[in-house]
Amino acid sequence: MKIPKRLQPLVDEGMVDEVLYQLMSGKEAQVYVVRCGDQVRCAKIYKEAQKRSFKQAVQYQEGRKVRNSRSARAMGKKTRHGQREQEEAWLNAEVDALYRLADAGVRVPQPHGFVDGVLLMEMITDEEGGAAPRLDDVTLTPEQARAYYAKVISDVVRMLSAGLIHGDLSEFNVLVDPTGPVIIDLPQAVNAAGNNSAERMLERDVDNMRRYFGRFAPELLNTDYGKEIWALYESGDLHPDSKLTGCFEHDTESANVDELLEVIEAAKEEEWERLERIRDAEEGD
Repeated sequence: MKIPKRLQPLVDEGMVDEVLYQLMSGKEAQVYVVRCGDQVRCAKIYKEAQKRSFKQAVQYQEGRKVRNSRSARAMGKKTRHGQREQEEAWLNAEVDALYRLADAGVRVPQPHGFVDGVLLMEMITDEEGGAAPRLDDVTLTPEQARAYYAKVISDVVRMLSAGLIHGDLSEFNVLVDPTGPVIIDLPQAVNAAGNNSAERMLERDVDNMRRYFGRFAPELLNTDYGKEIWALYESGDLHPDSKLTGCFEHDTESANVDELLEVIEAAKEEEWERLERIRDAEEGD
């Protein structure tokens, strides 16, 4: 096929030998299948800021590290320089997360380089060598659901032990290869230690997975890993191989009504954005 303009520099540099076909186009990026020597990989081309429809919500950006204090001040003041710095931080977020999580033993696509807004990474495949399906596209046996749920929860623990939360984990951004679940799409990855919404995002990620796998193994709906994982993290007792029970003793003290309403409104906004991303993903298929 004709080489897309954004991929030409990778071809010129010898990083990509051939562009085979376009795999998908979403609101944040386009993904192409490419040949690199004897390896077939994916090239993810991030769209420019003005062409993306994903809302870079404040709660995702909070706590992200930038190069220096001048950059941080510029981002805070919304200057032109700050906007460029914010864009660079957004582009680097997924790349940094993939390298960090791969090193931590989380099953994510292995990154192979990042050049001018193009991420070259492992292609997740099925048994025939084609693109692996998303969780939403497969039907699981109860045994598979239990095993896959355990693997995803284990990877969530490893993620948080490495200081990160996915922030948008659902059946639409987990692929299934012959070995099991592979977590993808991390441009909104959250810095757990520096983000005030981290606890809520972690619990939402885990709840999304509980509801999905609970379709096939209903007893999983009775688990409460999100609060258990966060409690261990907050107390400094979480590590990559932490043994979980799936149970959590909830606080029975009276709730602060105003604070609770704020949490509900924030959750509504986050759910609306999640559903919008799901619709865009489905339209891109």
